[in-house]
Amino acid sequence: MSTDTTAGARPANGAAPPAGAAPASPAPPAAAGRAGGPEPGRAPAVGSPLVRVDGLEKVTGAARYAYEFPVPGAAYVWPVGATVGRGRVTGVDAEAALAVPGVLAVLDHTSAPRLRADFARSGQLLGAGADMLVLQSPEVAHRGQIVAAVVAETLEGAREAAAAVSVTYEREPHDAVLREDDEDLYVPEVSANDGSPGMSERGDPDAALAASQVRIEARYTTPAELPSPLEPHAAIAAWDGDGRLVLHNSDQAPYLSSLTLAALFGLDPDAVEVVSEHVGGGFGAKGAPRGAIVLAALAARAVARPVKIALTRRQMPVLTGYRTPTIQRVRLGARPDGRLTAVDHEAVIQSSRSTEFVEQVVSSTRMMYAAPHARAAVRLARLDVMTPVWFRAPGHTPGMFALESAMDELASGLGMDPVELRIVNEPETDPESGLPFSSRGLVACLRRGAARFGWADRDPAPGARREGRWLVGTGVAASHHPDYTFPSSALARAEADGSYRVRVGAADLGTGARTVLTQVAADALGTAPGRVRLEIGRASMGMAAFAGGSMGTASWGWAVDKACRALAAELAAAGGAVPPGGLEVRADTTEDLAGRAELSRHCFGAQFAQVRVDTDTGEIRVDRMLGVFAAGRILNPLTARSQLVGGMLMGQSMALLEGAEVDREFGDFANPDLAGYHIASHADVRGIEAVFLDERDDRLNPVGGKGIGELGLVGAAAAVANAFHHATGTRARDLPIRVEDARRALAALRETARG
Repeated sequence: MSTDTTAGARPANGAAPPAGAAPASPAPPAAAGRAGGPEPGRAPAVGSPLVRVDGLEKVTGAARYAYEFPVPGAAYVWPVGATVGRGRVTGVDAEAALAVPGVLAVLDHTSAPRLRADFARSGQLLGAGADMLVLQSPEVAHRGQIVAAVVAETLEGAREAAAAVSVTYEREPHDAVLREDDEDLYVPEVSANDGSPGMSERGDPDAALAASQVRIEARYTTPAELPSPLEPHAAIAAWDGDGRLVLHNSDQAPYLSSLTLAALFGLDPDAVEVVSEHVGGGFGAKGAPRGAIVLAALAARAVARPVKIALTRRQMPVLTGYRTPTIQRVRLGARPDGRLTAVDHEAVIQSSRSTEFVEQVVSSTRMMYAAPHARAAVRLARLDVMTPVWFRAPGHTPGMFALESAMDELASGLGMDPVELRIVNEPETDPESGLPFSSRGLVACLRRGAARFGWADRDPAPGARREGRWLVGTGVAASHHPDYTFPSSALARAEADGSYRVRVGAADLGTGARTVLTQVAADALGTAPGRVRLEIGRASMGMAAFAGGSMGTASWGWAVDKACRALAAELAAAGGAVPPGGLEVRADTTEDLAGRAELSRHCFGAQFAQVRVDTDTGEIRVDRMLGVFAAGRILNPLTARSQLVGGMLMGQSMALLEGAEVDREFGDFANPDLAGYHIASHADVRGIEAVFLDERDDRLNPVGGKGIGELGLVGAAAAVANAFHHATGTRARDLPIRVEDARRALAALRETARG
């Protein structure tokens, strides 16, 4: 069943919140009797546009982020970064630094506390890699690597002293540039991100391509991209007298991070507490502990007092990572009716020499379209760089830019509508695995989007539409992201005063997780959201998924729903009576997930964009973006709209602005801060709309929701690039598309007109 639902706008300032809205910290209601069933006349909370339950805390400044927790006696640590791209530290002169007033210690590889070098082999740890072995060796793997650090009484003192530390090196030649002709490229066995193989093949794609009546082959590139959360990476580390580590961290995965840190420091898992009450964005880069966070814990142990750290924008790329650049080649073969005969997609990506991080760039290609012959492969370069990290929809975002651009090129070669080309290649089952889809709404999204966008009125000829001095074009692309779920646990508690408390180790990055989980709990308990106090953001709350891979709400929501329904059943059996000390139930979803049927679970969408190019200056503007998405049950249209619109805007930013420039001489990025690395802002949004198809998929989870955090980004850049081609007649295969590219396209148009 599908219905067309346009995402609602945020209530205007001063407007009354929707009925059922919960305050940020709901006061316990007056004692109320429980009969064990839903409260009479209560409308379901899930599906309503409940305003954020933590909104008041955030706008008043009451919400505490990692760096803001009051910790008495805290000192500050400032890292010293390597000034060579590769080599060895031969000496650290700390004399001048130690003379700075308030300096407590200078750490280097000879004096820092020891870590377990084999920690990554102690289990399946999130993001575990050699980058976390901070100050354990004189080896320098990349420019900016932490080679020393200063701990001081004040932030200013630590920074001043860090600048006074003198480090000498034995320099070695470095290579930080991704090249497709690198002799050392290899096909990795598997992607650690999604478990997909480095290469997969069905049929005989080479023979099928040679025999295809219509073929296209194109090369696409995307640059390194920098996650730029509003809140930088920050933490406060403290050790108690029993050797227990408490870390207030800006963290997407408090529970999983605690396991990684416990392995790294050689501790029992319950000896590490990670607190992450509020997070100011992460986009994947805070999905695992990074070197700076490890440094805070090392420094706190060295000086036996709490230590704070907050990275600057310029420090973040070399200490917390980036999205790998890609060089991709796509070959498509088709019959004259548009049906694909062969798909061949190869991506060249990079990782560090110390850690094999394989981004799943070709994973979407494996299951997007029906083709009897297909090959999808990743080739990896190991360079003298920081290991890349997850960045919103890792792999799928750059991979779908290439695939969806190639599909548009194929449509042009066939003289076929690009929407219809995608529809005729809709598979009945997953082309890669052969499994049935739990649901697949791509065709519905394409048709609904085309109707809403006015696609039928489009002149397919490139460069044909002019409005004054502007050339105008429209483009389309598909959006896709897998639907993941991870085992999680939750605790639900009924209090004697009539309120409920629900605890789950979730992390809210500003996505609205607190709000949606409050709604899920309220419905499972049969009460109003205002009676539920949701507590999140601590490792000690138990096993929980991380806020990434678009798996958070589905995973946590399942556990919350299960715990709350079990509590409601116990209350019903007791006639609604609650003991004076309260009644609580804990549940986890490990066995539920293990027993799920084998299905191919994914989210889909269709992205439409209108672009205009100034024929005098080459300025590129995005007039309008429309995204239509099939992502299961929409649990809160208000927060869902925020996620999808934000993703679409990131896609526009990827298409036209974002690109980290590699400095070949020094081996790092030449534009590591927001003065040089440009991202789209409010002024760049001229019209953007997200539409949900109410997709009912009862085989997902009890809540019925799929992940949406990354879906809005995937495909958006391709839609903009395809619209640019339609406006100018020139293909944009290298991102970002700059004014210089537009000027070259306009020159080509003028040359064609003269010819």
